[in-house]
Amino acid sequence: MNVFVVVTLSAIFLIGITTYIIAFTPLREYIPGYASTQLKKDAMNLAIKSDSLQKSVEINNLYISSIKKVLTGDLEYAKLNKDSLIASEKQTIDESVLATQEVEMELRNKVIQEDKYNVFENAKPKVNFVLFSPAEGTIIENYNAKNNFLAVKIALANNTPIKTVASGTVIFSEWTPSYGYVVIVEHQEGILSVYKNAASATKKQGDTVKSGEVIALAGNSATTDENSTLRFELWKDGFPINPTQFINFQ
Repeated sequence: MNVFVVVTLSAIFLIGITTYIIAFTPLREYIPGYASTQLKKDAMNLAIKSDSLQKSVEINNLYISSIKKVLTGDLEYAKLNKDSLIASEKQTIDESVLATQEVEMELRNKVIQEDKYNVFENAKPKVNFVLFSPAEGTIIENYNAKNNFLAVKIALANNTPIKTVASGTVIFSEWTPSYGYVVIVEHQEGILSVYKNAASATKKQGDTVKSGEVIALAGNSATTDENSTLRFELWKDGFPINPTQFINFQ
């Protein structure tokens, strides 16, 4: 009887100790089949952070590649596959559904009469975005996409102020072996203005500039040009455009 009681109490004690260890102590992590809750949370957080970092790296790589394309002057041509143009199926439309009702016609006439003498309603801006000349000078080499010359080269006197064509943010302002000091300003509507062959830069990366604000000075900047020139480029959504179509340099 004593042996039975001792064995029973020992079994109950062992079961209680095992239950306590599994339920309330971190020792259960060493038991096969059990995992740490904190480890699961940390793994989930790391997975979320790694996914966010991967997206950020992809966005930064696309941004850096576009900046490299601006600096090197690489030109990409859009490709169109004629096989991808598939004619959509024609659908018959019931013209009775599109017929104008009398109530709708009365409402239209009423609105037309009300807006007929509304001056502010008819007034619309002629342009949405205005670009100013970076400097007044003589154009010695014009934009020519066929010859892969994607800039306008302007002859300037030494220490001539080079101004930004519109308000924006300076995203690049460094000295380069090929073009001396190069300043790139990002504007609204996906427009980039590039100023090359400058002798010095007065703005640094991250600065916010206004229209007509001085960002560099013209002069010899260790380039192959003997005279002081400005090489100005204009880009829209990663593609070069002719600056003379939007800016009067005279």
